[in-house]
Amino acid sequence: MTHFGYILSICLILSTVVHCQRRQPKPKAPKPSKPPKLPKPPKPPKPPKPGKAMVSDPTEPSHVTTLPPPLPPGPMSVFPDCPRECKCPPDYPNALYCDSRNLRIVPIIPPRIHYLYLQNNFIEGLPERAFRNATEIKWINLDNNRISNQKVDKEVFTILNKLLFLYMDRNKLNGVPPNLPSSLEQLRLSRNQISKIPSGSFSKMENLTLLDLHHNKLSDSVFNKNTFKGLKSLMQLNLAHNSLKKMPPIVPQHIFQLFLDKNQIKEIPNNYFKGLHHLAFLRLNFNQLTDQGIPNGLFNVSTLLDLHLSNNKLNSIPMFNTKLEHLYLSHNHIEKINGTEICPWTLDNIALHAHDFEMIPRLRYLRLDGNALAPPIPMDIRMCFRLLQAIVV
Repeated sequence: MTHFGYILSICLILSTVVHCQRRQPKPKAPKPSKPPKLPKPPKPPKPPKPGKAMVSDPTEPSHVTTLPPPLPPGPMSVFPDCPRECKCPPDYPNALYCDSRNLRIVPIIPPRIHYLYLQNNFIEGLPERAFRNATEIKWINLDNNRISNQKVDKEVFTILNKLLFLYMDRNKLNGVPPNLPSSLEQLRLSRNQISKIPSGSFSKMENLTLLDLHHNKLSDSVFNKNTFKGLKSLMQLNLAHNSLKKMPPIVPQHIFQLFLDKNQIKEIPNNYFKGLHHLAFLRLNFNQLTDQGIPNGLFNVSTLLDLHLSNNKLNSIPMFNTKLEHLYLSHNHIEKINGTEICPWTLDNIALHAHDFEMIPRLRYLRLDGNALAPPIPMDIRMCFRLLQAIVV
């Protein structure tokens, strides 16, 4: 091969190599591998819009109702057993506040609860299952609900055998609930529709000190000699605003306050208060009492301090004990006062024993407005009742 041919061959080889290098793609750097995708966490539920019921508990009843919807659950409590529709204050671990929540049913009550507030709701019944574990409850407030006797489970109060205070004012009870625990100290059942007290309702309630039945539908036929049998510790009995025409046959002997206002009582049996050695407050306002319906010396009770006889049909001031301190006789038919007749001692005796506290009548307040009296008050009234601080005429 000639020298020129040798050079030509080398040039052809070099051009071929360059052409091949231009057409060949440059190798790309490998991409880093992507990490595997993690599952997305579930989205938190959206807060309820004002005025709309929650889908979760408590739920709006499916039937048509005019009641306002239950309030939405509050924030999570530090107590895991706290019902969401209620409030469990961290500072009071034994208290459960479910009041004023528009509730229809009683939530499941945790075992640790001693004080339960369920007032101002629309609760219609007391199911046994709600209280099954709540055996330590001492106080229940159920005022202003819609509870009827028919929807109170028979065993519910058997479970609550440590209950001390039961408030059920302003409900739809037509009778005293059965099987009430003997541990009760206060029972408030006012402003219901109670017209019956089953036999033996209070027979085992030796610890009860207060029984409030005012503003119901109790009549004379409800009471007999055994109605209050067993109430050995009762201090306050409220039977005001019922339909009584007579005094109850027997009231507990240890009674301290007896309220019978706004009935239709016309007369009181002789010696009715003789065995009541602790009676201090007696209220008989707004009845039909006349002078003939009050036996002589009826109110001569040494323990009596406060006597209310306003809005009756009395023509004169009845006799009372020297230890009485407050006497209310407004809005009767009294036309005159005779100090000599109502004074327990003669004025000479009172003057002679002016320094003997036991001999001085203790009347301090006398109310006589709304009668047919004309001032001034006779001087012998002031001479007899020297401790008198106010007379309202």
